[in-house]
Amino acid sequence: MIEITATVNSLNQGKALMATDIQSIYFGMEEFGLRLGNSFTLEEQEQLIKLAHLNNKKATVAVNGIMHPEKMKKIPAYLKFLKENNVDAIVIGDPGIIYLMHQLDLFIPFLYDGETLVTSSSQINFWVKKGAKGAVVAREVPFDELKIMSGNLNGFGEIQVFGPTCIHQSKRPLLQNYFNYIDVNEKKDQSREWFLSEPKKPETHYAIYEDSHGTHIFANNDLNLMPVLPELVQYGFTHWKLDGLFTPEENFIEVVENFVEAKKHLENNSWNTSVKDHLKGEIRRLHPAKRGLDLGFFPLDPATIK
Repeated sequence: MIEITATVNSLNQGKALMATDIQSIYFGMEEFGLRLGNSFTLEEQEQLIKLAHLNNKKATVAVNGIMHPEKMKKIPAYLKFLKENNVDAIVIGDPGIIYLMHQLDLFIPFLYDGETLVTSSSQINFWVKKGAKGAVVAREVPFDELKIMSGNLNGFGEIQVFGPTCIHQSKRPLLQNYFNYIDVNEKKDQSREWFLSEPKKPETHYAIYEDSHGTHIFANNDLNLMPVLPELVQYGFTHWKLDGLFTPEENFIEVVENFVEAKKHLENNSWNTSVKDHLKGEIRRLHPAKRGLDLGFFPLDPATIK
């Protein structure tokens, strides 16, 4: 069975996503979670968890930041809150949180997200041994290596099939440092829509913003693996993540509905070229015009990746 997880950027969007055939919603608060479309208060998170359960969905919360000491001190209280509210799973990036969950008897089912670190079956299996259900596969892993990985997994590998790819994160406040240098006062969050371009390549468009985790820079193009979903299913990669960070809320709901339609076609063996072309076109129509879409690293020859 294919399982789809979709990010949530507002309570209203969360309610709308409940009407779709996804299995899990993904959200959190900026203090502990990376690259979220919205930072939800504890009260709002409680509402979303209850909303998911009322609609027979799962609630997954991002706790995937690297927790420096000032944040790690706050983690026990947050874990206690999530456990008391029966969250279904959390996504972890800092191994210290796994240690705390065991030490404090606050274990919550988790998925390991090491961003670029999870590139092989041995890495996924390592975290499964530590209690994880599975791990988020790095976006930089091409299909030829996914095929090798697929036959050796003790847990599942989650694949991001839609949305932006972070290519650099620095704890340094790079935007603020730049603004200080040119003596301007500007917003630094994603709503300002800053981007970088390479010298002499004005067509490049690397989104950039800053928050309490530092500075985040994203790939020129966002991911759309709609055309290659059958290949993922063939090799057992049936946990899909849809990330609506830079997609307008209403459009993202339609994006999710199109991936749900793809799921139904694949499960009913009715997928064909016409279906693929239609759904690929719909994703392009719904995606922000100034943001590109491609298959990322998926079609690349592993030997060409440096």
